[in-house]
Amino acid sequence: MRALLIINPRATSISGGTVDRVVHEFGPGLDLDTAQTRYRGHARELAAAAGDYDLVVTLGGDGTVNEVVNGLMDGGRKRPDTRPGPADPAGPAADRGCPEGPALAPLPGGGANVFARTLGLPPDPVLAARQIAAEVRAGSSRAIGLGLATSAAGDRYFMFSSGLGVDAEVVADVERMRASGQRESAPLFVWTALRRYYTSTDRRRPALALERDRMPVTKGLFMGVVTNSAPWTYLGNRPVRPAPHNDFSSGLDVFALRRLRTLSTLRALRQMMHTGPRPLSGRDVVSATALSGLEFHASRPVAFHIDGEYLGETEKVAFRHFPGAMRVIA
Repeated sequence: MRALLIINPRATSISGGTVDRVVHEFGPGLDLDTAQTRYRGHARELAAAAGDYDLVVTLGGDGTVNEVVNGLMDGGRKRPDTRPGPADPAGPAADRGCPEGPALAPLPGGGANVFARTLGLPPDPVLAARQIAAEVRAGSSRAIGLGLATSAAGDRYFMFSSGLGVDAEVVADVERMRASGQRESAPLFVWTALRRYYTSTDRRRPALALERDRMPVTKGLFMGVVTNSAPWTYLGNRPVRPAPHNDFSSGLDVFALRRLRTLSTLRALRQMMHTGPRPLSGRDVVSATALSGLEFHASRPVAFHIDGEYLGETEKVAFRHFPGAMRVIA
């Protein structure tokens, strides 16, 4: 099997020793090439040109994996219909054929590693490489669904989540701090979220409206999170789940808030950290599960992120779910 290992040398937990040990875990049975990213978007370019490989392995954070996912979807793979708007469940999203192109194997190397952890990989990249190597030898893989966000900036696939509003504002703040040399961590996200919540975000004028299949438009929303799996993120080792699904194949789930009051926000966060098989509930909570498509509209530009990467501000995003879009080994 031919494999390409794409390494982000600037990821939180990457060192030369880590890379050497990861390569050693894959052993001589895998024809492994390596490439290091040099700039934002480079991983996407490398993955788009990886059509001759059977497997693409990433060593980096969720941003690196997202770039590779989009590069693999760019590079000759049969692409689903990406026309914006809520999807018909009987349409292209229902096509569950075996995805074409290289499989994906994500090694955790960032600060959160939500995707790799949700797939069941250990947080240590060397142990994760050992687990993936065993799956490769066993010939084991599985197909997962992807979300697709369509905005004025174009199409962008995501593995686990996209958000509009205060969570995207926090992502933007953390990106700026990382650019100035701070190390990404759960405490940094918590501190940044608290500072943003109490000093910067607009908690008086809701900007978002949610449109779902066969449902009235829900207006007056302050934030919205769309998930393709659970958890949404982690606080240290504790998963945060705004929706109960975690299998990448059950459709998109959405969570939104009508108010950003302290008590209602804390109540929603508590549910996310202790949720069972049911969606979140409450007077200020809007939630829905297993959606094939949905849209958010904004009355003014709002912050927008995909898989923890800030994409600027937007006024409209359409989301669709595509089951079986990517083959993974984990």
